[in-house]
Amino acid sequence: MRTHFFVLALALSGVGAATAVAQEVEIGGQIRPRAEFRDPVGAGGDGFVSMRVRAQISAKLDRHVGVFIQVQDVRLWGEETSTLADFNADNFDLHQGYLEVRSEGNTWVGARVGRQEVDFGGQRLVGAVDWAQQGRAFDGLRASTHGSWGSVDLIGFKVAEATSANIAVDAEFFGAYAQIANIGGGALDLYALVNHTAENPAGSAETEQYTLGARLAGRLSGVAYRVEGSYQTGHRVGVDVEAFMFGARVGASIAGVGSLTLWYDHLSGDDDPTDNMVKVFDTLFATNHKYYGFADLFLNIPVHTGGLGLQDAAVKGSVTPHDDLTFNLDVHTFRLTKKGGLGSQHLGEEIDFTGNYRFSPNLTVTAGVSQVLSGDAFAALDRLSEDMTFAYLMLNATF
Repeated sequence: MRTHFFVLALALSGVGAATAVAQEVEIGGQIRPRAEFRDPVGAGGDGFVSMRVRAQISAKLDRHVGVFIQVQDVRLWGEETSTLADFNADNFDLHQGYLEVRSEGNTWVGARVGRQEVDFGGQRLVGAVDWAQQGRAFDGLRASTHGSWGSVDLIGFKVAEATSANIAVDAEFFGAYAQIANIGGGALDLYALVNHTAENPAGSAETEQYTLGARLAGRLSGVAYRVEGSYQTGHRVGVDVEAFMFGARVGASIAGVGSLTLWYDHLSGDDDPTDNMVKVFDTLFATNHKYYGFADLFLNIPVHTGGLGLQDAAVKGSVTPHDDLTFNLDVHTFRLTKKGGLGSQHLGEEIDFTGNYRFSPNLTVTAGVSQVLSGDAFAALDRLSEDMTFAYLMLNATF
């Protein structure tokens, strides 16, 4: 919903008052409850309902300056200690809040300062993780320039601040991400990212890891494709790093109402943790839910693969029988990249079926069920000793 009006804001300070006039204000929000069931979890199954509620306001203060504020509450139904006595906002938080300065024109430069979501490329390494009710946001600075030729983004984010309570060491994430348009029927992404964590006097060593890579995605002769690769170097917790990732997919439309995609991703692993070289790829701040199955068994890589890497081969199909209705079926087979001391590299298979219905322009209904067929390596890693079922139903209302 958009309204155009003038807002007079009085900001009082010790030396006087300042007046600001907003040219344009836009308000919006979201309510997204989601019921989930997973079996097994521990000794049995588990079902619950989580809910995200967001409210936001953006204001254009003048031709070049704007602000954006987004607050959210994320909770489980029934987690309050009382329906009457508990009135504290335990889960209320500032999700985004930033000041933006930007030039005008088809080619523009600008900067965002504050707390903000960031999505780069396919969110393979940096993503907002929208599936998670809480989402991800960074604190810091993003400077950008965009034009018909593409874009360049420079980021500098504070991930951990030791001055604050309960945080032991400083950590930063910074780098550059460029996209060159009109290449191969799409765009070529080039990036250099650095994640740094200071040495902890009480224990762990410093991390200064560099991730360099490229991604080419587009469509040629009706065939959609993606190829990408990343290389990591530097040191991770004081140990030298030499790790890599590559992935590819190719897909085509079927009869104008569906599509079929072939998919493969390979993340390097380390089967010798004693050789003073880390070879397992770190997915940084990725939206892993998009890639490695909707049951979310690989959210934390390399931890969830025991440091042995991951191979994901998949076939993905989609059909849209009506403009407002889409069905998706994804079939994955997962293997470790390295065997290590295990008897098998076979993790298992996952089948994801999803339906999405647009009930109205502002309300969508999404339902899904996933079946994970556990293999020997899952059990050996103490991740999953039997087959798993995951199902959900989600409503998403936005304005």
